[in-house]
Amino acid sequence: MDWRTWIKPLFIGLYTILICIVLPLLVIEFRKTSPTVVSAWFIGGIFVLGAVPISLWTILDHLIHYTKPYLQRHIIRILWMVPIYALDAWLALKFPSSAIFFDTLRECYEAYVIYNFLAFLLNYLRHEYPDFVYLVEQKEQVKHLPPFCCCKQWTMGRQFIDHCRHGTLQYTVIRPITTAIALICELAGVYGEAEFSFRQAFLYLTIINNISQVWALYCLILFYKCLKEELRPMNPVSKFICVKFVVFMSFWQSILIFILAVSGVFKDVKIWEMHDVKSIGIVLQNFAICIEMFFAALAHHFSFSHQPYVDPNAPQGNCCTSWWSMWDVSDMRRDVFEHVRHIGNTLRHLGKPGRRDSHRRHPVPNYHPTRVPLLSDSGGDDDEDYLRVESNPLLRQSNTEKPQSLLTAPPQVSLVDIVLSPSLSNTDPPEQAGAPSIPSAITPHSNGDMRLGFPEQNLLQ
Repeated sequence: MDWRTWIKPLFIGLYTILICIVLPLLVIEFRKTSPTVVSAWFIGGIFVLGAVPISLWTILDHLIHYTKPYLQRHIIRILWMVPIYALDAWLALKFPSSAIFFDTLRECYEAYVIYNFLAFLLNYLRHEYPDFVYLVEQKEQVKHLPPFCCCKQWTMGRQFIDHCRHGTLQYTVIRPITTAIALICELAGVYGEAEFSFRQAFLYLTIINNISQVWALYCLILFYKCLKEELRPMNPVSKFICVKFVVFMSFWQSILIFILAVSGVFKDVKIWEMHDVKSIGIVLQNFAICIEMFFAALAHHFSFSHQPYVDPNAPQGNCCTSWWSMWDVSDMRRDVFEHVRHIGNTLRHLGKPGRRDSHRRHPVPNYHPTRVPLLSDSGGDDDEDYLRVESNPLLRQSNTEKPQSLLTAPPQVSLVDIVLSPSLSNTDPPEQAGAPSIPSAITPHSNGDMRLGFPEQNLLQ
């Protein structure tokens, strides 16, 4: 019996049993005592019980119609954000003294969501537009937005994509680090949550997180501004709003609540039995998240719908394959390592001459690979990290052929994971009159294919 026919009835049955167990316990706990925290916990629990099944139902829809793993893998990871946020906030309401530990999980997954949203956009563009980098090169220059108007413009093409990519990925690295530091500082008694004091770590970590979030959001906005026409078929606006609302607005909401609490706005509100600023801020923030996640689940259900992926003729894997695919984080691990390596290379070569030309275009007009690796994938042959040179007319040109005949169409190249070697500059003389300069650094791959053997660090700069 096909698992797709019984998975939803099984989910309905199990969740009905869960409701029958949890709801009476909530009522008993609420009737036992009714201070503010318990009331907030009870009301928040009602919204959580509504938000979680909506998100899980949407996830099941994608697993049942798992026809495009390179996209749906990232969608499912984004959809898990609502259950994780909702349950985390609800537990923090019940155990406010341990909220820092629950927040650690939520904030780490927050960074994971940003990564997957970027991967979702790039994978979509890469598969819909095989000449993606060349497409960006032909775009009109995207100018910086306020307050970054004075920044140097990013060259359209690979440099623009890399800046947007690394500008977003930095948040996926910085956020877990600052979260771990916050946890250590809390255990050491020097964190001082909701205390905007220069002697406490809370102020400094908040500033770092704020700067990192603003830059990541700005890079996503620039990316969308450049490619909004190409992204239009996937309805990106609603997806942007959903991710920004849950991830970015929840952070700024917490800062606003703590500022209001420190300012004494809540001290005259009679419903609060708590008097310390930290407890009021924690309870109010987590209560707001519990309610917001219900509406976020509804928004995700329509914005990240499974309908575009329904294809009865498409090959689909079994239940275990679909399930474990969304938990495979090897793609993120590779991309984060590459991002850290990119930062290291940038710092190591900072100030050295000639770095500005690392993103120059190919010396042969109209030469561009049909695919370029933008983010690592973990989804089989269709998502391999390196695609080899399968055929290249430039490597087989005879002396009698005109160069223009080779340049009327791009060479048949699959995803060549290179950036031009410095030896291939526009000033290099061609080996033969009338023929373009041909790279000589070609090395055989282990499977017999030929790969251009340029240094790896050129790709990361």
